[in-house]
Amino acid sequence: MGMRDFFGVHFRHFNAGELARCAESLRGFLGSGGRLMVTLAGAMSTAEIGRSLAPAIREHRVHAICCTGANLEEDLFSLIGRSRYEGVPNWRQQSELDDHKLRERGLNRVTDVAIPEDIFSSTGSLLQELWEEADAVGDRRFPHEYIYELLLSESIDYSADPESSWLVSAADANLPIFTPGWEDSTMGNFLAAKVLDCSLTSSKMVKSGLEAMQALADWYREDDSPTGLLQVGGGIAGDFAISVVPMLRQDAGVEVPLWSWFAQISESRPSFGGYSGAPPNEKISWGKLDPGTPSFLIESDATIVLPLLLSSLE
Repeated sequence: MGMRDFFGVHFRHFNAGELARCAESLRGFLGSGGRLMVTLAGAMSTAEIGRSLAPAIREHRVHAICCTGANLEEDLFSLIGRSRYEGVPNWRQQSELDDHKLRERGLNRVTDVAIPEDIFSSTGSLLQELWEEADAVGDRRFPHEYIYELLLSESIDYSADPESSWLVSAADANLPIFTPGWEDSTMGNFLAAKVLDCSLTSSKMVKSGLEAMQALADWYREDDSPTGLLQVGGGIAGDFAISVVPMLRQDAGVEVPLWSWFAQISESRPSFGGYSGAPPNEKISWGKLDPGTPSFLIESDATIVLPLLLSSLE
């Protein structure tokens, strides 16, 4: 039984039914020429979301990504050192002492997996070389463009299958990536530290979040195709991306269509007042979506739902 048939037989009600309706709608949206931006919050890259996201990129079902700095770098960390990651299967029973022991061994835990600290420093050293070269000639680029150069140079001995890396697929496709708040990431911290210890003279070679918003505005306007947003989690990645429309319409006075399709995978609740739990209809009041825009809210674990959704598009 294929994934579509499985959805039709088993996913009929509640969140499962919403997922099935979302998948059917997204197939129709992409089939009619729509383009899709996926936003990534949380630790989706460490959760190996590339196993399902990379094929979707290669099959031209994803046309841009807006992600946190953590998701951008964690797929790179995985490529460089995944074979040295340690599983923490009993993470719910993890004590403070257990985590302290991980810290003493130079391991950083992300729920059920621990990442060796030295992978961060070795990755930072690779990027620092590119930053220094760019700074020397006055070049300025977005964070992902340095990573693209690193990947396309084929200078890395991969520790994980590149076919399961969404970053490798994105680099091959020169996929647009927008990374708001990149400074809130391990590599952002690394760059700041290298300026503080005078290893680098400045951080100007990395373009800012404001420049990322301007680039996103250019991307949104460059194509007349209907544009949809698949928001995985919430936070800055989702809010940054969707806000390009009211920014253009209300602040810049540029007439652009609202988002043409929207879906959100989230476990947050609207009663807490956070953006991550805001339902689609709240976005209508902000001038992001129209009444009647196909919209879906799947309240579930994105590490389960997103692979199912992307696999159902095949």
